Amino acid sequence: MTDFPGTRRDFLKALGLGAAAVATSCTMSPGGKKDKGRPNVIIVMTDDQGYGDLGVTGNPIIKTPNIDAMAARSGSMKNFYVHPVCAPTRACLMTGRYNYRTRVIDTWVGRAMMEPEETTIAEILRGAGYATGIFGKWHLGDNHPMRPMNQGFDESLVHRGGGIGQPADPPGGEGKYTDPVLLDNGKPAQFKGYCTDVYFERAAEWVSKCTARKKNFFAYIPTNAPHGPFHDVPEEILERYKKMDLGNDHFPQDKGHPLPEASDQDKRARIFAMITNIDDNMGRLFGKLDELGLTENTIVIFMVDNGPNGRRYVAGMKGSKSHVHEGGIRSPFFVHWPEAIEADQSSDRIAAHIDVLPTILDACGVQKPAGLELDGRSFLPLLKGREVNTPDRMIVIQSHRGDEPVLYHNFAARTQRWKLLNASGFGNETLKGAPKFKLYNMEADPLEQNDLAQERPDMVEAMRRKYEQWFNDVGSTREDNYAPPRIHIGTEHENPVVLTRQDWRHVKGRTWAADSNGHWELFAATSGEYDVRLRFPELEAGAHVTLDMSGRKLAAEVDKGATDCTFESVAVNKGEVRLLATLATGDRTKGPWQVDVFLK
Repeated sequence: MTDFPGTRRDFLKALGLGAAAVATSCTMSPGGKKDKGRPNVIIVMTDDQGYGDLGVTGNPIIKTPNIDAMAARSGSMKNFYVHPVCAPTRACLMTGRYNYRTRVIDTWVGRAMMEPEETTIAEILRGAGYATGIFGKWHLGDNHPMRPMNQGFDESLVHRGGGIGQPADPPGGEGKYTDPVLLDNGKPAQFKGYCTDVYFERAAEWVSKCTARKKNFFAYIPTNAPHGPFHDVPEEILERYKKMDLGNDHFPQDKGHPLPEASDQDKRARIFAMITNIDDNMGRLFGKLDELGLTENTIVIFMVDNGPNGRRYVAGMKGSKSHVHEGGIRSPFFVHWPEAIEADQSSDRIAAHIDVLPTILDACGVQKPAGLELDGRSFLPLLKGREVNTPDRMIVIQSHRGDEPVLYHNFAARTQRWKLLNASGFGNETLKGAPKFKLYNMEADPLEQNDLAQERPDMVEAMRRKYEQWFNDVGSTREDNYAPPRIHIGTEHENPVVLTRQDWRHVKGRTWAADSNGHWELFAATSGEYDVRLRFPELEAGAHVTLDMSGRKLAAEVDKGATDCTFESVAVNKGEVRLLATLATGDRTKGPWQVDVFLK
């Protein structure tokens, strides 16, 4: 195993945290009686923080005392899997189903939009009487009907797109982790403070309101940290890490990946500062639960969405973000629930993001909606230490660029003992050449050092066939299974609709480069006249601008220095619409940065 030796409690003592840290937050509710009834639920999922980015998983540098202490008080799943990139993990977490069933294929160009007909954990818990809130990163569709507020969340404070610092940033909020511009229940608003602090503070305020109303709550806090860009991080914490040696001598398995440049150590310092800031907020979160008397009967889950954003300590495992080796797809998974789960209760049974929804429903005593088919299973009995005789299973993780999955391309199939993979690379849309299967006995070889594919062709064949069955099954979930959902315009739910490069269908140039272009696939819910405003960086020369709305073509001339161009009263019929806009200067063309579509 890649775990540290001994128990988490032993590890904390070794760090000098001692019994006081272990006992922190294990309080009774007012009056000395444990809370009964349905638990509250909080899921914290960080972005691009790998398995090894915690003191409790053996990292010798990063300071995470609050999460380490939480881990010592928690149950855990030792072999917990996520996708190697973020949006697929989020789709699986929200639905309890493989992301290929949900139309979430990739992380950009319209491939991270989730099918609105999917049923989310927020929708189920809200239907059972829970208040539901999200605070941070959604990344499953920025527009109606795919926003979190359309998918079961009563309270929604999120950034757009896949991260702050990307083309979906609202005007004035470009790249701002400090004083960010966020969507507050669908409306852009600027906030004061560092983004991670803003999410946790808002979540704490909301939890307090729910408690005052005697309302059970489900809070989802998916941070965008420590995802890049790294220019804007908590300065006080950064200065601490800048004074430290962050070279590879501290990370033995990284010696084959030297980081000689000072800029590389600076990047590490910035990532580590973002992680310690998350840890500080975890401490404040438990402080709020203590203050409200909720600690005993609130389920708090901590996990990450994929491997680390860069090669660094991963407890000896191979791989990082985008890889299907263990370092890219293993997540720490701690479940803090003193009312029902004993500290240090853990299980080595394989589990994954698809299992979180059924586990939470099990814990909350909420029935799965009739007819809803899940891929996941509850692991709550394992966390309660029960002897569970469940059949072995295969969990499949597959992810790569493109519009649809490719058989055998960048996948891992994991049973309790065996792992079959073809590590063909996330960045390619197609599989180049024949698959190169590798087989590992994970019980004997958890660090994937000894490929047994040649010695056990029978196991390779058996797992390959089972993987193929899975591939065909998830790919036949619905008609036109991998077509992206359409963004709706002309509804009362969102007007104007802001279209960004996050969700366009790319047609020219490098995906988000200044000279690239793409179109948006829309659905007009209402026939009528629409104003369409194109927004773009200040033009260095005049341009000829064209707008094509499903064959209805309009044109205009804009002058040097312009930053927008509006086509007024464009007639649009109800139904499917393709919007393509182009700015041409001489023989050079490009698309707009963002587009506002407003039903008059």
